[in-house]
Amino acid sequence: MSVAGGEAASVIVVGYSAKPEGQAALRRSIAEARLRGSRLIVVHTTPEVETDELTVELDRSGVAYEVAAPVEDRAPAEELIAIAERSDAAFIVIGLRRRSPVGKLLLGSNAQRVLLDASCAVLAVKADER
Repeated sequence: MSVAGGEAASVIVVGYSAKPEGQAALRRSIAEARLRGSRLIVVHTTPEVETDELTVELDRSGVAYEVAAPVEDRAPAEELIAIAERSDAAFIVIGLRRRSPVGKLLLGSNAQRVLLDASCAVLAVKADER
């Protein structure tokens, strides 16, 4: 895909699940893609039924996108990092959920892995409080 001026569109990789934190990450990544004229690569960990809903939402967004499922023997964090590196992503968007005081000592293992191991910037988005 190209943007005005003939430059290739930048890529934003987003980790998605149907959970509130995954939905928050998707909403933010769509907003960022619109703002920057970027293309999304959505790495999902959802069942096929929920992937259909994801595709409908992405189609409505008007942004260029690709949906990818993690390779079976690879953790979601590893897949996000690998796809970001392969696509020379501008950044990765991940969702975070609220944790108990004890849980705050340990960030979710996938989120922590992405934050510490990604070679590009990572935008961590909190899930909406409801």
